[in-house]
Amino acid sequence: MQEDTAEPDIKADVPAADVPVANALTSSGRFELLVHAITDYAIYLLDLDGSIVSWNTGAERFKGYRAEEIIGKHFSCLYTQEERAAGIPERALATVATQGRYETEGLRVRKDGSRFWASIVIDPVVDESGTLIGYAKVTRDITDKKAAEQALFESEQRFRLLVQGVRDYAIYMLDPKGRITDWNSGAVAITGYTAGEIVGRHFSCFYTQEDRDRGEPERGLAIALQRHTFQHEGWRIRKNGTRFWANVVIDPIYNEANRLIGFAKITRDITERKRAQDEVDRQRDILSHAQKLEAIGRITGGVAHDFNNLLTIIRSAADLLGMNNLAAEKRSRYVEIIAETAERAALMTKQLLAFAREQPLHPEVFSIASCIQALTHVIEMTVGAKIQVDIDLPTDLKDVHADAGQFESAFLNLVINSRDAMPAGGTLQISACYSDRLPSLHEHADTGGIFGHFIAVTINDTGCGIEPSAIDQIFEPFFTTKELNKGTGLGLSQVYGFAKQSGGEVVVESQVGEGTAFTLYLPCAQEQPSADSVESSSEESRHVRSRNLLLVEDNEMVGGFTQSALSDVGHNVSWALNAEAALEMLDAGQEFDLVLSDVVMPGMSGIELAQEIQRRWPDLRVVLSSGYSPALAQKGGHGFELLQKPYTLDQLLAVIQ
Repeated sequence: MQEDTAEPDIKADVPAADVPVANALTSSGRFELLVHAITDYAIYLLDLDGSIVSWNTGAERFKGYRAEEIIGKHFSCLYTQEERAAGIPERALATVATQGRYETEGLRVRKDGSRFWASIVIDPVVDESGTLIGYAKVTRDITDKKAAEQALFESEQRFRLLVQGVRDYAIYMLDPKGRITDWNSGAVAITGYTAGEIVGRHFSCFYTQEDRDRGEPERGLAIALQRHTFQHEGWRIRKNGTRFWANVVIDPIYNEANRLIGFAKITRDITERKRAQDEVDRQRDILSHAQKLEAIGRITGGVAHDFNNLLTIIRSAADLLGMNNLAAEKRSRYVEIIAETAERAALMTKQLLAFAREQPLHPEVFSIASCIQALTHVIEMTVGAKIQVDIDLPTDLKDVHADAGQFESAFLNLVINSRDAMPAGGTLQISACYSDRLPSLHEHADTGGIFGHFIAVTINDTGCGIEPSAIDQIFEPFFTTKELNKGTGLGLSQVYGFAKQSGGEVVVESQVGEGTAFTLYLPCAQEQPSADSVESSSEESRHVRSRNLLLVEDNEMVGGFTQSALSDVGHNVSWALNAEAALEMLDAGQEFDLVLSDVVMPGMSGIELAQEIQRRWPDLRVVLSSGYSPALAQKGGHGFELLQKPYTLDQLLAVIQ
């Protein structure tokens, strides 16, 4: 360490705890070697007036001054002209004298006039009587940190400074075996041990008994040698037995001959920070739980309301069907109403699975233009007389390949969303066009995207618009900008899930006070199947030879109805309430062409039953049925056919054939 010719008694960059500056390092050459080895920090002493009295190799390396050029000068020469004019250097020393510490970041000047961004820490240096005799100043060039915080974080751990004057950190040295050889005032403040009490003891005395039993102290030194650094957070023990949460860094120290002479260990008490973080985590958990309960409340209220409306229609139609004097034409109409309403209920159930993109899709080729035109009356009735509906659909619009029922549900969701955005009335424009690219979510239609063949359906309203802060959340499940009990928060989530599953996208553009435009992209169809063939296959499925079927269903209402329906169309159906009863029928020698089993049942599940049948009767076909999402019903990759509930009679008969 360069000695100060003006004050020859001061020989160390940084004083030891409770030892005068003049004798700070003379008792131990290790500290002098340590400070000399640090080249990424400028570590030097100032006298009471702020004049530089010592200068380390790190300071010489990145400030450009040799020791003989800088010692004796006022440290303000390293500041910018603006900071000198503002009295920042003097204010820094005054802060240290009154508050015991000064820490900041700012621009500093090298010898060649170039500027660099520095992190500065100044601590007071006192003698045995507590009299202030100077200042310990540590400076580091952190220019790269401003450009890349993460890169600096990874590198700064390798260059921790062992500074005796820093009191917020316990900074000390260990010999190669882990015994403490030096101790600073920060270590005294954090752990409660004085240098006389702790020097010579193994550093594991600060660890909890559990950590010592696991060999954590030795592991830390081994990792430091292997990786050149070790960083960890955990509980440590003070002299009085209390615990504190510590951030610990260990770096190996080598001499000029590259021989290991020990370890530099830096410990900081971050108990308060951990308590604050624990409280933040606790409050986040509380908030998350409250949000889940709120979401459950919204979805329960919204879905219950919608299902009650559908059930009202079904129940009323069923009551009318029970009238003896009801005309055949009306009876047929009420049957159609029940079927249509049940389909609406099934679509609503699919919405509950849509946000997870797990709803079952049945892609087909259909015309979007024809579908929208068929919904014209529904659209007008839905939006009301105060909203003008303009539909502009090209006659030569290509067909798409998607689930027609899901498209209808998604389209009406967007229409309803636009209606709710125009409570005082406005204009709803519906258009469609061909697009050769698939844009990204929230992306303007003129930028970027994936090229392909798509039909873009746009629903544009002149409503209130969407706040920019909400744009990124509108497709999240349960999120809604509507009033309480005015929606489930699943509508736009269903649209998003349908678009993604179909290989398309949905994008939104909105201006507050001007309106919102949702555009749904769906892939074009490659070929158009014959509608007549589809219809004929449905009709033919009802006119087939009789089959012997084993129905396994624990729900008596579903089981009884399915047995009756299949029997009415000519099949022989045996019904078992559980898997065990089904196996008894099979063991008794009854022969069946097919086993149709529910997945979720008490006791043995449908999957387990299917696996047992496959093992014992490998030629017997098994079809599983479930009201859960396919992803859940097929969990584990069992490989059996799956019929998704709710299913139509035609779908059931098609599976049987």
